[in-house]
Amino acid sequence: MLLIRNIRELIQVEKVPRPRVCGQDMASLETVNDAYLVIDRGIITDFGQMKDLDSSPVGRDSTAIQVMDASGRMVMPCWCDSHTHLVFPVSRESEFIDKIRGLSYEEIAKRGGGILNSARRLAEISEEVLLQDALGRIGEIIRYGTGAVEIKSGYGLTFEGEIKMLKVIRRLKEMTPVTIKATFLGAHAIPLEYRSRREKYVDLVVHEMLPYVAGEKLADFADVFCDRGFFTPEETERILSAAVSLGLKPKIHANELDYSGGIQVGVSFGALSVDHLEYTGEEEIEALKGSGTMPTILPGAAFFLGLKPAPARKMIDAGLPLAMASDFNPGSSPSGNMQLILSLGSIIYKLLPEEGINAITINTAYAMDLADSLGSIAVGKKANVLITRPIPSYHYLPYAFGENKVETVILNGEVVSGY
Repeated sequence: MLLIRNIRELIQVEKVPRPRVCGQDMASLETVNDAYLVIDRGIITDFGQMKDLDSSPVGRDSTAIQVMDASGRMVMPCWCDSHTHLVFPVSRESEFIDKIRGLSYEEIAKRGGGILNSARRLAEISEEVLLQDALGRIGEIIRYGTGAVEIKSGYGLTFEGEIKMLKVIRRLKEMTPVTIKATFLGAHAIPLEYRSRREKYVDLVVHEMLPYVAGEKLADFADVFCDRGFFTPEETERILSAAVSLGLKPKIHANELDYSGGIQVGVSFGALSVDHLEYTGEEEIEALKGSGTMPTILPGAAFFLGLKPAPARKMIDAGLPLAMASDFNPGSSPSGNMQLILSLGSIIYKLLPEEGINAITINTAYAMDLADSLGSIAVGKKANVLITRPIPSYHYLPYAFGENKVETVILNGEVVSGY
């Protein structure tokens, strides 16, 4: 049993856990000042004010208790990062230079760069090398406070390559303390050899990749990049129909480059989330209202690519929930630092710190189908929590964008070290 005491402020507490936070409620954040938190066998079992500790069960029986003092520090749930591609073969800094020289994301992709570049390199790299590189990235995101992460395939674009990636993700689940969800993204791009026969590649995804992935339980979700220059709404519908029939929950890359119809397709299939959303208008917002689909923006990608920001404020003002994720990948968002994402949420999208914290904890947990176990400080939830360095307030988290504010990470009730 672990007792964290003298917490300056315990953040994102819930007596009655919510699955997600919507609209104006996103500007509210429940906290406890001068608090304590009790963790037992990996689960949060109690919290409250220090003045009430002596009358609590743990205060009356303090035997066999490990005690941590958090004086001057904040304690809060670890970040949940619901959209990453952190298993990848190599970095793509040469394309970064192309972007500086004026080439667009689409222009780079059309000439065989971008996703197709990563796919070529992935074919040359062993599963073991992919695993070791990804372990390094997992350690990096833990140090910045991430306790749960969704990892997509999508740099294989062949049966062998996609399965290789998903096997690496499965090994990461087994080897690391982070909670990991795996997503099959065979429909990430059309390979060059299929450009004149797109239907054949969709056939490969539907008839060969998806049945194997589902049969071997290699993925929790299935995703499609439904956008201009990638997969059409009709192709997306076909792929998601097959995925749903095989028991895989859908997600969507949508409306990053144009009004693609991807948001509407995602909602129609009950997608857990639709992600990117730079091109989101009234029709898309209306489609999302009343649905169970989580709108998810990816500030790191929009910032890195110089895209117009998604209309985050408009979505919240319309009563929608909002999540933010890192999109950690080598081409358009080469960082998994969720503290930076929180800062970009305030700086670029004008989100209040409270809205940003809700967007990277409760709402991203929902976008990973983990709302019942992660995303807030609540009795019965998994003890994935972080302890900050001494900071003046939680408003400091998005304000000080150039430093790591996390001092200690606790995953599954255990202090994480060696990462």
